[in-house]
Amino acid sequence: MTPSFAYFRGLLMAAVLASVLTACASLPPPTAELAAAQQAVVTASDADADQYAARDIANAREALSRAQAAMAEGRDADARKFALAASADAELAGARSEQARLTAQVAQRRAEITELQRRLGQEDRR
Repeated sequence: MTPSFAYFRGLLMAAVLASVLTACASLPPPTAELAAAQQAVVTASDADADQYAARDIANAREALSRAQAAMAEGRDADARKFALAASADAELAGARSEQARLTAQVAQRRAEITELQRRLGQEDRR
């Protein structure tokens, strides 16, 4: 008896499925995620996150530390999870820092405008 095309197609699909499952099971270590998290923490720190978003940058550093420990222990899935959390917390810290800095600049400009208006009002009375 000669095997049919359907038989070979079934074998081919089984082989493809097996290789996909093998590829998913063996994801590479999360080195890129870890590097991105480290860079995000540095960027947030450079944006004065310690002053304006202390809790968020502390959370980012803690998650980064956990990611590094998990990576060292070979727990790649946990390392990836913690690295992504560290990146998110660091980006939030950076955004909150930027918001605080811009809010302070707006307040300073408003104070300058108020002072100029006061001076102009005094000059009109002379």
